[in-house]
Amino acid sequence: MLYWLLYQKLYPFFHPFRIFRYVTFRTVFASLTALLITLFIGPYVISKLREFQIGQYVRDDGPQSHLKKSGTPTMGGLLIVIAILLPTLLWADPADPLIWIVVFATLAFGAVGFADDYIKVVKRRSLGLTPSAKLFGQALAAVLVASSLIVLQQFRMFSTALSVPFFKSWRPDLMLHWFDHVPHLALLAFVPFVAWVVFVLLGSSNAVNLTDGLDGLAIGCTIIAAGALTVLTYVSGHVVYADYLELQRMPLVSELTIFCGSMVGASIGFLWYNAHPAEVFMGDVGSLALGGAIGTVAICIRQELLLPFIGGIFIIEALSVILQVGSYKLRKKRIFKMAPIHHHFEQLGWAESKVIARFWIGALVFALFALTTLKLR
Repeated sequence: MLYWLLYQKLYPFFHPFRIFRYVTFRTVFASLTALLITLFIGPYVISKLREFQIGQYVRDDGPQSHLKKSGTPTMGGLLIVIAILLPTLLWADPADPLIWIVVFATLAFGAVGFADDYIKVVKRRSLGLTPSAKLFGQALAAVLVASSLIVLQQFRMFSTALSVPFFKSWRPDLMLHWFDHVPHLALLAFVPFVAWVVFVLLGSSNAVNLTDGLDGLAIGCTIIAAGALTVLTYVSGHVVYADYLELQRMPLVSELTIFCGSMVGASIGFLWYNAHPAEVFMGDVGSLALGGAIGTVAICIRQELLLPFIGGIFIIEALSVILQVGSYKLRKKRIFKMAPIHHHFEQLGWAESKVIARFWIGALVFALFALTTLKLR
């Protein structure tokens, strides 16, 4: 709430505080705050996880080099969530409703992941929540996010029109407007939008979750994806840049730049402890929260169709699992030696550190391509 205190309340009495009105300034401070929170409280959180014996269960059918990771503290995603949300609440404008929507999405998906991790730890097995229970929790969170955005749409604070990469003016609306003239069926107009939000959020959260299998892999890709989203939220909320790039201009999304900056800072800080060899794993509480946050930000700025590029490695990891399962069910044959695909490369003999570094490079290439689409229209 520092923005409210320093700018809205104290600025009239001390004019140098006007600097706090600038989103860029507050984004930098939010990122630094998130980084410092992670670095300073990280050792305490890790020691407490060890004290409570919250250790990772490692599958014995995977790469044998991973067996030595058994017992490494997990649920470190709690640290990430704290380090994202505290700076966001400190530096963002609390009057912006989109801030509260992404905060809710992060907490809601993190809660599903927390429940999954908790069951794994208590039961001492790698299954956690049943797939149906896990998907139901994620879908419920997604429906609530969609409902909140629909309320904003009714007040003309949000648009259900979708931005399409490479096209300037083609923006298909996900709302069925012909239901507007039938009052008792008006809610059906939003069914495509709600279904779309559920699809995007389930896809993004589970894609990050599947990527979290090697030390630093998922969090490194998250840093790159969050960095790209920081740029996209800033230009989408900036009147000059949005007009120049012919984007949908949405003033409210400007404050989401601060949330994305916090996500970058928190992820860099967590990588300090999660880099190979990892001192702590994020667990589902971290991967689902990050995936939900990334997907929600993309929805708020209407750039969902860029997600396959913003999080290209996440998508490849998810597709590798889908293809592997589908191939085995249909043909009783596997496409990869092991899925997700990062394990396939390990089975080919690649060192874990080499897989991680090369996947980071791929994530960076995808993210840079996503940003080039802003101009290629």
